[in-house]
Amino acid sequence: MRKYHAILNFSITVVLAILTWGCERDDICDSPSTTPRLYLAFYNIESPEDLNPKNVTRFRVQGVGNDETLPELDGTSNKQEILLPLKTTEGITEYKLHKNYSYSDSGTPDDPTDDVIGGNEDIVTIEYTTEEVYVSRACGFKTVFKNVRITVADDGDRWIQNYLSVNDNQIVENENAPHFILFH
Repeated sequence: MRKYHAILNFSITVVLAILTWGCERDDICDSPSTTPRLYLAFYNIESPEDLNPKNVTRFRVQGVGNDETLPELDGTSNKQEILLPLKTTEGITEYKLHKNYSYSDSGTPDDPTDDVIGGNEDIVTIEYTTEEVYVSRACGFKTVFKNVRITVADDGDRWIQNYLSVNDNQIVENENAPHFILFH
């Protein structure tokens, strides 16, 4: 029995050693190597020169033409910054950014015709060109977004009062710092 345990322990050690030494550094893809999201930061319009972060209260984000909200941006939390995924197969992505979001089904959850949505919604259009960049054997390719521009639709009641690109000819190749600053 003792010999059986020794053989079993040796076999497990050999298998673990093969698995550990069999992987090359390129066989593991770390997350910063993936396609980046657009980083938006929200600041106080009353002191734009100071760049004081300002919470967007009861913030909700939903893609235009999409019934689902982004999970962490469902109208129940306050945010000073967000990361938005961009479409890699198109040159445009649109989002509904909703401030002070509220929802009531008027006591009839099965009847959407009497639902009431409160707050202020702005539609943000993001335009860009895409470029596929080879990362490594394990990660494959990622998409880099170039010449990124945003516009906010003027519905007569915009809560996003101004916006600035952090750089001219904005490129989104990582998520380390804001790409755009939105003032409200």
